[in-house]
Amino acid sequence: MSHEANVHQTQTHILRELLFVPHASFSQLQKPTGLDGDHFKFHVQRLVDIGYIEKIDRGQYKLTTSGKEYANKLDTDQNTIERQPKSAVILVIEKNIDGEQKLLVQERLKHPYYGFYGFPTGKIRWSETIVQAGQRELMEETKLKAELTYRGVYHEHVVSKESGDIIEDKIFHVLHASETTGKMSDQFEGGRNEWLTQDEIDKLDKKYDSFEMERQVGLGKHSFVEQTQYYSKNQF
Repeated sequence: MSHEANVHQTQTHILRELLFVPHASFSQLQKPTGLDGDHFKFHVQRLVDIGYIEKIDRGQYKLTTSGKEYANKLDTDQNTIERQPKSAVILVIEKNIDGEQKLLVQERLKHPYYGFYGFPTGKIRWSETIVQAGQRELMEETKLKAELTYRGVYHEHVVSKESGDIIEDKIFHVLHASETTGKMSDQFEGGRNEWLTQDEIDKLDKKYDSFEMERQVGLGKHSFVEQTQYYSKNQF
């Protein structure tokens, strides 16, 4: 769930002004915008209502804690909020089953990447530690528990083959485990789980191009990798 409110361009301007001063008056904030008093008052009140600024003594306004955190994301040259990479976890889980070493793999049954095979992944939620995010994702999608160990970072740009535009920028924190407890759920909303050998994985027709590098990070062969992957609109 997002903890940020939608902010109008005029409100972004107010936040930018307050970013560089301890506090400012209504007129000091209004003058650069060229707006009339009633119109500008609406935008100031909106920022007060959503908790990004507060009114202090003698008609002065200052940023709240939430306002400072939000305004700190501003590109102060363009007066826009900078787009941030997605932060997520990848779970590289091994297990010996009947004498064969297998990896926990998911077939993704939702967009984007519908039908692709890969390791379990999930976004890191606000206030979670990386390991907590991994444990939660593992439980939600597989019903399994594991002692997760941090192995490294996999940073990926996904580029459209058709346009050449970057369509995803993702920073994955790779976590590893060599044993699990619990009975695995075969399916979950958005996918299904399997234990596969490396030979079985190699024969899959539709797996992420990054699969092998993610596996190597998870197994401790690399601790930091940055790559660019290219997908067509039909693949994405």
